[in-house]
Amino acid sequence: MRATATVTTMMAALLLATGCTHAGARSGPGVPRAIEGDEISYATGACYGTCPVYTVTVRADGTGTFEGVQHTAVTGRRDFTAGVAVYRRLAASLEPYRPDGERSIDMESPDCGMAPTDMPRVDVRWAQASGGSGHLGFYYGCATQNAAIAEALRAVPGMLPIAAFIGKR
Repeated sequence: MRATATVTTMMAALLLATGCTHAGARSGPGVPRAIEGDEISYATGACYGTCPVYTVTVRADGTGTFEGVQHTAVTGRRDFTAGVAVYRRLAASLEPYRPDGERSIDMESPDCGMAPTDMPRVDVRWAQASGGSGHLGFYYGCATQNAAIAEALRAVPGMLPIAAFIGKR
């Protein structure tokens, strides 16, 4: 009887342990992998005109950094706090488009098709404390063929407290 209780206890401990995931492991489709030390960077590129060019990085602890480069209300670095809940919403909104490794949707790529020129580009990078990463490069001229990705990426600045840094558009 005692051996059965020990085996049962060990099995219960093993089942509880399998519920924990490694820092780099996905916990299911559409579930963000937010862990302390993780961060998401969103960098806009120039266009023909006055598109704002900046990089914003948000960390899993809810802190962030805005770096204005060109055509923004502020240039240089500004720190901000968005909160953990905002980071989680951001991570969840971008998770369906997060590649394992590199993905580029540009005029030359097969998933773009005919595209107008002189549109801006955005680069999203996911970095994990465990060393994992992902990079999505997206040219907005490819938005017609990739409407869901374009919509999710366009929503990012509105999810963060950076409107005053970007300025009126």
